Parts: sequence; structure tokens; C-alpha cells
Amino acid sequence: MAAAAGCDVVMAATEPELLYDEEAKSLTPLTSHPSVPLLEAESFKEQGNAYYAKKDYNEAYNYYTKAIDMCPKNASYYGNRAATLMMLGRFREALGDAQQSVRLDDSFVRGHLREGKCHLSLGNAMAACRSFQRALELDHKNAQAQQEFKNANAVIEYEKIAETDFEKRDFRKVVFCMDRALEFAPACHRFKILKAECLAMLGRYPEAQSVASDILRMDSTNADALYVRGLCLYYEDCIEKAVQFFVQALRMAPDHEKACVACRNAKALKAKKEDGNKAFKEGNYKLAYELYTEALGIDPNNIKTNAKLYCNRGTVNSKLRKLDDAIEDCTNAVKLDDTYIKAYLRRAQCYMDTEQYEEAVRDYEKVYQTEKTKEHKQLLKNAQLELKKSKRKDYYKILGVDKNASEDEIKKAYRKRALMHHPDRHSGASAEVQKEEEKKFKEVGEAFTILSDPKKKTRYDSGQDLDEEGMNMGDFDANNIFKAFFGGPGGFSFEGGYAFCPWESPDHKQRQRLHS
Repeated sequence: MAAAAGCDVVMAATEPELLYDEEAKSLTPLTSHPSVPLLEAESFKEQGNAYYAKKDYNEAYNYYTKAIDMCPKNASYYGNRAATLMMLGRFREALGDAQQSVRLDDSFVRGHLREGKCHLSLGNAMAACRSFQRALELDHKNAQAQQEFKNANAVIEYEKIAETDFEKRDFRKVVFCMDRALEFAPACHRFKILKAECLAMLGRYPEAQSVASDILRMDSTNADALYVRGLCLYYEDCIEKAVQFFVQALRMAPDHEKACVACRNAKALKAKKEDGNKAFKEGNYKLAYELYTEALGIDPNNIKTNAKLYCNRGTVNSKLRKLDDAIEDCTNAVKLDDTYIKAYLRRAQCYMDTEQYEEAVRDYEKVYQTEKTKEHKQLLKNAQLELKKSKRKDYYKILGVDKNASEDEIKKAYRKRALMHHPDRHSGASAEVQKEEEKKFKEVGEAFTILSDPKKKTRYDSGQDLDEEGMNMGDFDANNIFKAFFGGPGGFSFEGGYAFCPWESPDHKQRQRLHS
């Protein structure tokens, strides 16, 4: 920029001179001659050059302005003031001065360079190319004009790529292109707004907000910046505040299409979500499900709000006992927002209810790592205990009884299963079947041993290790349990394919056919 903005130094006379006045046919003092303003203007220019060299651009601007006031037809004065304004970052004003300089002198190469540089800094790469081309026509070897012409064409190419990628929703690539373009066009609000919009779409809200806020500090009526501020709030689920910014943007630019669409979506989303919440609180779960589903169809780009909607719908499904659907909804929620604790907790509970304990432990671990509260720690411990219990033999399942089965129900279940799997009953079966039935017979006896003993049952139900107090199931003998249970004066016999049942009262002894 320094090269493009450098000042044109013209040495001025330091002493007054006498000029010959043709009309008066005599010598006239310089101070009373029409050329005196030019010399004073040159003096102001020299002072401006001195301040410019010291990088005191505000003072340089003041003196160049004085020079222009004294001699408004001098191209170099406008060129120097343009250079100063460029150094102050006031490119739009600088552009006006640069354009005036080349209007006064179309052969002014530096004027064309400054005009092109201003156009490029403001993001008008096509106009910049025209200015640099004119400079090259006047001086085809000008290295600065050649380089700036390349830079302008590079910006044009970045714009084209960004436009294509935006349509493809490849927002990361658009941000990359805009960052490269802004290296050459630092004052282009259009590029900054496009970058900010894409940052918002990528969920990088603080960065997007920062870019939009910088523009609004310079131009509080910028509808595009107001739209981006609203977009960030909208995507952060601050819908009410977002609507305020969209409305403000539409006041500044009533035809702002994006602000109009976003405002409409925000209002619709807010209404559907609130209606769904109301239906849920009233216990109308079917209606709540429908409303949350409709809300999810409004704007797939609103990740944070949609994550909440999925979790809300998952809660509805859990109330409807559609646990697999609830798990799917919660999974969709954490895919959209992997920091959403409520969705992890809801899914973990559904995993617990469906006895998927390993998955439940994973979710509770994630929650506890994020928020180390007593409540979350206890939930994790409960899930770990259930997981540990699930890896042991399920004695209730082996006997075919509920976990709340009574002592009598447990005895009846053992009686039925023991007879069903007793080895003698399968003596004529293949070796493979005999082996399998013998295994099941042993498991039935083992289950009965634990569940029929209140102390052992309590330890088993609480997840404690049964071997800790000498309850070594490795030394267990199923036949002894069977004999003890069926023992009596007559013993037990499978003769003739019938089983004698001594547990019945003496008056009701009967034979039970073993084979159906």
C-alpha cells in the first residue's frame, strides 16, 4: 500500500519572485500576482509531505486540503490527499480524490494506481482492473501496476469460487476464499458479511458476531450486518432477540430477502416449539409429537434449536414407551450438538429402561466428565452396577420368574425347571443334548440356591460378588439340591417314564408323565 499511496513531491520556491505582467508591461511583486496562490499551495503541499513522511497522516491530510483549497485544479494535490486517506483507511473518500486527480490529468499514472487500489480495497475488483490497465497503457513496465492487476484478478477468481461453494453449502471453503480476498480488499464489507454469514452457518458464532459488530460500529444502518447479528442469535436459539435484528434489517432494507426468510422462519419455529411444549405439559403427547415434528421441518440449518426439538420429541417418545424411537431422537440431538447434556441424560435413561447398560454407562460417563455433580456421579454408579449385574447369570431368567417373585413362586419355578432338565429324563437323547440339558439342570439348581436364600438373594440383587462370603458356586452340586428338594420317604423315581412327586401331600400323590 505504501508504494501506491506515496506522495508526489514537487519542490517549491522558498523566496518570493517577481513575475512580468504582460498587461501592465511592468514587473509586479509576486505577492500580488495571480500565481501567488499556486506557490502558497505548493508550500502547503510540502508541509503535507513532511507530515506524511513522519506518518502523521491527519496533519498531512489537513495541509493537502489547504493546498487543494488554494489550487483546486492540481491533480497531484488530490493524488497526495488520496494517498493520505488510504493510509487512514478511509478508502471511499480516497477513491473520490483519486478519481478527481485522473479527471484533471488522465496521464497521471499514480492517480490511476491509487484509484485502482481504492477500488480493490473496497472489493470492486473489476473496476480496479480497469484502473490498473490504464496505468499500464501509460507505463507498460510499471511493476506495481502489473502486480496489482494480478491481485485484482485473483480477487475476481476468489469471488467466483466462493459463489459456487456457497451454493454447494461448502461454507468452510467460502470462508477460506473470503480470507484470501480480504488480504487484498480489507475494506470490503460485502466480503466480510459473506464470511460472517458462513461462520454463522458453521456454528462459529462469536467470530461471526465480531465481524458483524465491527461493520455496525462503522455503519449502524448496514442491513447485511444486522441480518448476520440476527442470524447468530437465531442459530444460538435466542429466537426472540434474533427477530428484533431481522426486523431492524428489514427497516433499513425492506427488500432484504435473506432477512425476510429468516424472520419468517424464526417466528414459525418459536410458535411451533411453544405449542409443542404446551401440549406436552398438558399430557397430550401425541399432539406434542406432531408439533415438534413440524417444527423440525422448518429450518434444517438451525442446529441448536433442532437439537432441542429432537430431545423434546425423544422425551415424548419415552412417555409413549417408544423407547427405540426416543433413543434415535436423542442420538440425532447429540449429533447436532455434542455438548447437549440433557439429550445424553435422556438417551442414557432410555438405554437403562431397555437394559442396554454398556451404552448407558458411556452416556453417563460423558455427562459426568462434562458436569461433575453428585447427581451425575450417582447415575453413573447405578448404570455401572446394572452393567456388572447384567454380565452375571440372570437367575431370575433361568427360573423364568420376575425379579419381584415370591418365595413360593421361586419354589414352583424350580420344581418345573428341575424336572424339565433333569439328566435322567434325557438319558436316551444324543450326547450333545444330554450335555446341554445337564448344563441347564445345574444352572436351575444354582439359581434356586441363590434366590431361595434371603441373604444370598439380597447380595445378588444388590450386585455384590457372591464369592466374597464363601458362596463359591464352583463347588455347587445340582444333584444334592435336587435330592434335598424332592427328598422324602419314597425318594424320587423316573421309572416307566413317570416321575413320582413326593412334594405333594400324602393324600394327593400322583404320577406325572415326563413326556408330552
